[in-house]
Amino acid sequence: MAQVVTSGGGLVQAGGSLRLACAGSELTDADYALGWFRQAPGKGREEVACINYYGERTYYAPSAKGRFTISRDNAKSTLYLQMDNLKPDDTAVYYCAAVGLNEFSCGAYKYFGQGTQVTVSS
Repeated sequence: MAQVVTSGGGLVQAGGSLRLACAGSELTDADYALGWFRQAPGKGREEVACINYYGERTYYAPSAKGRFTISRDNAKSTLYLQMDNLKPDDTAVYYCAAVGLNEFSCGAYKYFGQGTQVTVSS
């Protein structure tokens, strides 16, 4: 089974943008809802945004709402996170995962890939 690859991270100034991608056939082996999570140094992992299998339902953490956009392309087995107006507090390693999703939250139960580092300078 080909591994899942997470990409798109990097170093950006505050106010800048990045687009993360998580790609691999495992993402669509089942009708997974998928999400992005992040872990900053010395902190626990937290949800950022989630999306259901068909892409018509999303959830955003308060910190991401209005700045980040989650999307997916099942034909390409790829999950995306467009991040705009980045802040230093967004600095973290970002991971994609299969999630349980409802109107109020999402929770990961299976992580994919190795994560990608996002660093936002002030």
